[in-house]
This record gives sequence, C-alpha cells and structure tokens, in this order.
Amino acid sequence: MASLPPIDAPSGATGAGAFGAPAAGEPDPARFDYLVRLGDDSLILGQRLSEWCGHAPALEVDLGLANIALDLVGQAMLLLGEAGRCEGAGRDGDRLAFHRDVLDFKNCLLVEQPNGDFARTMARQLLFSTWQHLLLQRMTASSDRFLAEYAAKAVKEVAYHRELASEWTIRLGDGTEESARRMADGLDWCWRFIPELFEVDETLEAAIARGIAPDPRLFEDEYRSALAAVLSEAKLESPADQRPILGGRRGHHSEHLGHILAVMQFLPRTYPDASW
Repeated sequence: MASLPPIDAPSGATGAGAFGAPAAGEPDPARFDYLVRLGDDSLILGQRLSEWCGHAPALEVDLGLANIALDLVGQAMLLLGEAGRCEGAGRDGDRLAFHRDVLDFKNCLLVEQPNGDFARTMARQLLFSTWQHLLLQRMTASSDRFLAEYAAKAVKEVAYHRELASEWTIRLGDGTEESARRMADGLDWCWRFIPELFEVDETLEAAIARGIAPDPRLFEDEYRSALAAVLSEAKLESPADQRPILGGRRGHHSEHLGHILAVMQFLPRTYPDASW
C-alpha cells in the first residue's frame, strides 16, 4: 500500500452512515446500497467495453469484448432491478440505470476510466475481473438468497472474463518491445485504483456484519498474489504503489463518468416514457 495518504476523486454526494438490519417490511438501505454498488460496477464497465465494438484489433477480440460487455450489462440489469425492488420507491432497473445523475452512481473509479489503447483496456479488465471473480466466489455463501444465487451464475461468466484478460496480458507483456511497453503503461495507469476495491466504509461494514457481502479485505492478499502470478508469466514487473484514489462508492467520480452517462442516458432521458 502506498505511504502517501489516499485522495478522493472530485467531490460529490457523501455516503450514508452505518445501517443496522431493518425491521420486517421496512426499507433496507444497506442492502440497497450494496446492490447498487455491484450493479453500477457492471453497468459502467459494460458501457466502456461496448465502445470497442467495431474498433478492436481483430474480429475475434471484437466479439470477445462485446460478449463480456453483454455479460456485464446483464449482471447490471439483475442487480439494479433487485435494488429497485429493495428500495420500494417505484424505481425499476431502467430508472436506476438511466435516470440517476452522476453523483448518485456508486461504481468504483477503475471501471469508469477511459479505454485508452487495447493494452490499457486489458489492464483494467485484469484488475477488475480478478477482483470480481474472487468476490463472487465468496458471495455464493451470502446470507442473502438473491445475491448467493446471482453469484453462483455470474461467477462462471466472470471466470471467462478473468481468463481472457490474463491471456492477453501475458501475450502483450511477453510479445514485442512495443506491446510490452504498452501493457506496462496500461497497468501503471490503472494501478492506483486497486485500493478502492478493498475499501470498507461504514455502509459496507454493515452489509458484511449481516453476512450479505463478503469482506474484500480477507482476499486482498490472494488478489495481489494472483496478479503477481500473471505478471510474472507476462515478464512484467508489478507497478510501484501509488497514492490511492478513492471516492467512487460515495459518489465522488472523475470527469469521465459524466461523459459516459451523457451517451448512455441520452435516449432514455429524451424519451422518458419509453420502455428500454
């Protein structure tokens, strides 16, 4: 971990305080928040990867990234749909996806970062899908039936996402001098966003205490060992730790998210009564 203190992304909405288990029939803010965090991660990364459609370096890669994007959007539909039901305020998954403003999104900062070149996209995918895969493996034992069943299905998809990202990291790192340089640059760009994946605030702490969410701190060592193994095979060095940038879970985002939402939400906001 970097010795420098973490910094937040540009300020926005603040997070809620600690949540206890609600009484029967009452809203469940901790569960709602956790579902939104997971759903927003998948939604925004799916949107990012869809930008490669028609632009990837080979047809097979184009199809592979499109399929991952579809997997992620499908995950987001399930998670945000359940979040809407949990909230009980009349918002469905589409309303949460297309009619919230940037400060209301709870995705981690890593997934909203620009694609850059293909190597940076693969670096981002490696860092996120490795974390997501380890998280989902543990979420299959969640006390929340919906999340346990969701994880049992999604973990199979994400295993493929992780495998594809690992293979391309190795191929580019152990390829030409230029491909290795680009892969190293992509990892260096994305590395500062790793600490946020393991940040536990009061909101997440409440979900962990109730058995809803796995504690990400318990698999950080395994995560870093998994990355080190891939990078070793790719003949790449792990980037030096940097000052971590935090805040996505609290609505503090980079300028990039606003640009994503401007594209993603344009039609639903223009035709708000349409069904998507």
